[in-house]
Amino acid sequence: MTQPSPILELRDVTKRFVRPLDLAAKIANLFGAGLKSETVHAVDHVSLGVSDGEVVGLVGESGCGKSTLGRIVAGIHRPTTGERLWRGTAIDALPPSEQRAVELKVQMIFQDPMSSLNPRLRVSDIVGEAPVVHGVVPAAERDAYVGELLQRVGLDAAFRRRYPHQFSGGQRARIGIARALAVKPEFLVCDEAVAALDVSIQAQVLNLFMDLRRDLGLTYLFISHDLGVVEHLSDRVIIMYLGRFVEIAPTEELFRAPNHPYTKALLAEVPRLDARKRDFAPVKGEIPSPLNPPPGCHFHPRCPRATARCRAEVPALKEIAPGRWAACHLNDAR
Repeated sequence: MTQPSPILELRDVTKRFVRPLDLAAKIANLFGAGLKSETVHAVDHVSLGVSDGEVVGLVGESGCGKSTLGRIVAGIHRPTTGERLWRGTAIDALPPSEQRAVELKVQMIFQDPMSSLNPRLRVSDIVGEAPVVHGVVPAAERDAYVGELLQRVGLDAAFRRRYPHQFSGGQRARIGIARALAVKPEFLVCDEAVAALDVSIQAQVLNLFMDLRRDLGLTYLFISHDLGVVEHLSDRVIIMYLGRFVEIAPTEELFRAPNHPYTKALLAEVPRLDARKRDFAPVKGEIPSPLNPPPGCHFHPRCPRATARCRAEVPALKEIAPGRWAACHLNDAR
């Protein structure tokens, strides 16, 4: 069976954030301080393809670069190196007007709905501004269009006259979803979209995501640190550690038989109702700083099975079974 061509693709994408020296540091260097600019290695040579209608879960600890990657996918950040493709066409090589049209098809839903909604605007402006500016609907039809979107995400159309502070957290999350849907996207990047919600509200919003996928044919990149949420929602899961992908697999297979030591450690920490009494054993140590990532395999300082090779050589992300990929030197013995 041939694999469908991806709707969106990243090829060897890297993202670096450089903080140049300020005036004080430059003056200090005149007296021999030896200060240097700092570089954050946020995303490190990753490649990704997402098929039409697929839900891909992106999982990792805080600081691993998953939100930065999501912003690259959504066009908020430009990659330092590498390229983004939409249905096989390099996005950054398109003329500006065509590039904007493509990037409208990819929208992002942010983690904290309160901070991502302008507190000075009514919902009709928050949701309705972009579709008018981009010609999705005429200005005269904006209010009716916003009302339809609110109803689609489970809110009363009359709420369009309210301000963000007049809503609960779950309602604000739905407004953020309505805003993303307003320009009729094909691809949604959900960055911890339910992390700030109570568990009962999380379930309602996750069900809304699945209903929208079915009704609108949407494709998702679902970013989360919660493996339980990802297991419920995703077709395929990517495990990310300190800017690199360490394992990619269909959801069921990854949860049944994880390959990478980091994936195994993460899954061992997921609470299970049917689990017998056991000692809690978290991943040892803290995630290293992206300002100075360790050489070789980034996970080797915390890995119980690390070898001298792990400390010196970067493991390649390679296919270990049909549809399964992992970046670990331990697989070379297979």
